[in-house]
Amino acid sequence: MEEFLKKMAGTGKTREEAEHEFFRDARPSSLLQRFITVDEIASTAAYLVSPLAAATSGASVRADGGLLRQI
Repeated sequence: MEEFLKKMAGTGKTREEAEHEFFRDARPSSLLQRFITVDEIASTAAYLVSPLAAATSGASVRADGGLLRQI
């Protein structure tokens, strides 16, 4: 992710500026409006392998920040 942001930012922009521009221009329908973190992915995985997810079997669980392509 960091390498992707560095390429996207080019010179003269911070990582935060590049991320903000990406979501403004390329992913305006994102509910979260930021990239999710490694910890958020890990938390989702930990939930899925825990007893708390017993009723989630067979479901497709996405950890994508809430991207809406259409309503």
